[in-house]
Amino acid sequence: MASISIRALNRATLDRQFLLRRVALPAADAVARLLGLQAQNTRPPYFQLWSRLENFDPGELSDLLETREAVRIVTMRSTIHLHTADDALTLRPLVQAARERELRAFRNGLAGVDLDRLAEISRGLVEERPRTMKELRECLLKEWPDADPLALSVAARCRLPLVQVTPRGLWGRSGQVALTTVEQWLGRRPEPVPAPDATVLRYLRAFGPASVKDMQMWAGLTRLTEVFERLRPGLVTFRDATGAELFDLPDAPRPDEDTPAPPRFLPEFDNVLLAHADRTRVIPAEYRGRNGKGNQAFGSFLLDGFLAGIWRTKEYRGTLTLQIDPFTGPSRADRRGLELEGERMLAAMSGATAYDIRFGAFAE
Repeated sequence: MASISIRALNRATLDRQFLLRRVALPAADAVARLLGLQAQNTRPPYFQLWSRLENFDPGELSDLLETREAVRIVTMRSTIHLHTADDALTLRPLVQAARERELRAFRNGLAGVDLDRLAEISRGLVEERPRTMKELRECLLKEWPDADPLALSVAARCRLPLVQVTPRGLWGRSGQVALTTVEQWLGRRPEPVPAPDATVLRYLRAFGPASVKDMQMWAGLTRLTEVFERLRPGLVTFRDATGAELFDLPDAPRPDEDTPAPPRFLPEFDNVLLAHADRTRVIPAEYRGRNGKGNQAFGSFLLDGFLAGIWRTKEYRGTLTLQIDPFTGPSRADRRGLELEGERMLAAMSGATAYDIRFGAFAE
């Protein structure tokens, strides 16, 4: 079995994530190819696509949400993702068993609660009209006044495929989180629970080469070893530096490890940083955990393909400032590359008429 280096894994992953070079794809195709975009917050999906697509217009993704060709829904790792409508109807059923297991942690707060009845009541409420989670929780507390309010909310979210309806998530607009079922919003029912084989292949296409544990981490699923074994005859395998077995599609791109990787700005929770159990292909071991603090995550930037610092923007007296905090001193060429990429990002994504770029002291 051939070995594969960290740098080779890095370049393969960045290539499939469209981070070695921007690609000319419609936003809908990119969302599908990437198997969804992390969307805990409303703006990151737009920045994810800006860093990956040529001439990306945020309005294109916003239009997909408004026309219901894409939705925001809890799927992988129990986090909100932006998916195409087709993927929302197939990927949510795939991870439904994981959402059921999630409820075990809340069993004390759900003592005496009939979960089937809870799902029935919740469905009726959110399909009558989109409801905020507060509204839904207050209605459920009338039925089970002794239950834990948070547990009731989690149970509704886990039991039902709830989507966040627009205007939430639209570019340049705002709106509170209001929920309805995916079938009510899209006018069609979710698919039956699919075999995971096709999704495993799509995961490898988007994030490979990868191990069984990597795929399980990305999806929040367990017991995928037998699926990989079933698919093994059609796959190629490698050993990484730790000896772990990695699977891949025979025809997937695996660029030379010395392929140049340009500076890239990523928003908080970008999947390229989260989609593997072993994240050293993008995050050097010494920087693990440095792009967030507690529950707060920062935007990150890559230099030579690897996490190298954090960024944020702030506006003061009409000027938008991009604050770049490297983890260590960048070279003059890297600094200039970050400045140029930052200028392009601010010009395309902020709408600001005046902006500035500042480098902070090396983040400790």
